[in-house]
Amino acid sequence: MSTMTSSDPATQTAPLHPLRDFWRYFSANKGAMAGLIVVVIVLALALLADVVAPYHPSQTDNSVFLVPPAWQAGGSSAHLLGTDAIGRDILSRLIHGGRLSLAIGIAVVAISVVVGTVLGLLAGYLRGVFEVTVMRFMDILLTLPSLLLAIVIVAILGPGLMNAMLAVSITMLPHYVRITRAAVISEVSRDYVTAARMVGAGHWRVMFSEVLPNCTAPLIVQASLGISNAILDAAALGFLGLGAQPPLPEWGTMLADAREFVLRAWWVVTFPGLAILITVLAFNLLGDGLRDALDPKLKR
Repeated sequence: MSTMTSSDPATQTAPLHPLRDFWRYFSANKGAMAGLIVVVIVLALALLADVVAPYHPSQTDNSVFLVPPAWQAGGSSAHLLGTDAIGRDILSRLIHGGRLSLAIGIAVVAISVVVGTVLGLLAGYLRGVFEVTVMRFMDILLTLPSLLLAIVIVAILGPGLMNAMLAVSITMLPHYVRITRAAVISEVSRDYVTAARMVGAGHWRVMFSEVLPNCTAPLIVQASLGISNAILDAAALGFLGLGAQPPLPEWGTMLADAREFVLRAWWVVTFPGLAILITVLAFNLLGDGLRDALDPKLKR
C-alpha cells in the first residue's frame, strides 16, 4: 500500500511576498488604517490646495469680518468655516496651511534623517573617538527640552520659516543618530557583513550597501512619528511668532493671530487647533502601525 505525499506544488502554500506580508499585518491594525486614510486626505488637499480652496488664503473682504461657520446663526454658505478678523476665509487658509505644515514636517524629517543616518552609521561602524564625540554631542542636545532648544536657535538665527525648520531639524537629530548607531552595531557582527569583507568589499561598500539597507525599518517608523513632532514644534514656534510669519497660513500662526478673539469668535481658534490635532494623531497612528508591521517581535 503506497503512502500519499503532499509534494504537489499546488497543495503547498507559497511564502508571501514581503510587501504583501507587510500589508497584511499593517491592514489588520484599524488605527493605522484610519491614520493612513487621514494622511492621504490631508496630502491630497495640500497638493490640490489651489484647486480645492474656494478663496486665496490671503484674500480679505471688509464685509465679512468674523463671520461664524455656515451652520451657526449669522453664518454664510460662502464661508463654510467662517472668516477671521480681517475677512479671510478660514477653510481656504486651513487647506493652504496644511500644505505649508506638511512641507515643514517632511522637510524637517528629511534633513534630520539624512544627517542623522550618516552620523549614526559612521559612529556605529568606525567606533572609537569619533563615536564618543558624536554621541556625547547628541547627549547634550537631548538634555535640553526640544522646544526650548528650538526657541534658542531661532532667537540666534532670527525668526522665519527656514530658520524654524533648521532649528526643529537640529532638535530631532539625536533620535536618528541613536537609532542608526544601535542598528549598525547589531548588524556589523552578522555573517553577511563578514562574508562581504572576505570577498574584498571596502568600508564604504559595507556601510552603505550591506549594513544601511538592513537598518531602514526603525528609521521609517521614527520618520513617520517625527513628522508629527515636526508639525507640532513648527506650530509652536509659529504661535510664538518665531516661525512662519504672517500672512502665511501656517496653522500655528493662525492660532497666534486668533488669540484675542477666543471668547467672541471660537471658530478662528478651534479649527486650526483641530487641524493640528487630527493631522498629528493620524501620523502617530500611522507610525504605530508601521512599527507593528515592520518589527517581527510585534507581529501578531
